[in-house]
Amino acid sequence: MKTISENRCFGGVQGVYSHASDACGVDMTFGLFLPEEAESGPVPVLWYLSGLTCTHENAMVKAGAQKWAAEAGIGLIFPDTSPRGEGVANDDAYDLGQGAGFYVNATEAPWAQHFRMWDYVTEELPDLVFKAFPLAEGRQAITGHSMGGHGALTIAMSFPGRFRSVSAFSPIANPSASDWGRKQFTAYLGADETKWAPHDATLLMKKRGFDGPILIDQGASDQFLDLLKPEALAEAMAARRQGGIFRMQKGYDHSYFFVSTFIEDHIGFHAAALYDR
Repeated sequence: MKTISENRCFGGVQGVYSHASDACGVDMTFGLFLPEEAESGPVPVLWYLSGLTCTHENAMVKAGAQKWAAEAGIGLIFPDTSPRGEGVANDDAYDLGQGAGFYVNATEAPWAQHFRMWDYVTEELPDLVFKAFPLAEGRQAITGHSMGGHGALTIAMSFPGRFRSVSAFSPIANPSASDWGRKQFTAYLGADETKWAPHDATLLMKKRGFDGPILIDQGASDQFLDLLKPEALAEAMAARRQGGIFRMQKGYDHSYFFVSTFIEDHIGFHAAALYDR
């Protein structure tokens, strides 16, 4: 692992690191914020998964999360959204290829060789960071925005007991029924829709739900509402009697102005779960 940068931030350290990834077959970069408490021992950690076109840097720079994480004594991990570099498959469209990994393990050419973001985010990167940094593996939470909200929800529901809480900003909530999902799932996973179901938050909510609290914020003026399909997830949560909070925020769009407005709420929500027991 290589240190790209480390900067003092709200009493803690905001770092950026790279490492050779076996899962993706290329070097991967991630951001990690450690609060001051990490100097004395392991701290709880919140994973932040970013959306389409983003790198590890977008949320790290734009969300304003470090201030609130420092006050709560929580670490923040910002993974990249896809493998990158020469020799990695790509597409001219912004919603496929580099920057658009969708947090799945691709099985179809030309994506299968490198696009194994599910294994990277759920196995390889956790194994790396919990060995290298003072983070409490037993106190994890996860959140994300848009494509990252989709990833956060599907990962949280697929690993019972790993995450104490999950939240999302404008998640792609029902990708199997959306152009933001059908296109990518066909490309990455093939035409068999039974292989898509484990990566659809609405279908997972119907099947198994989440064993902890959920918070979802959705901008009511989001320009991508028809692609996100929040109503499908809300209906699935209600039908399952899933404990959680689903908020439509009047006037807000899909941007990081929206995320930064409500990031304090989300970190406070996760802090309550991370320190509950």
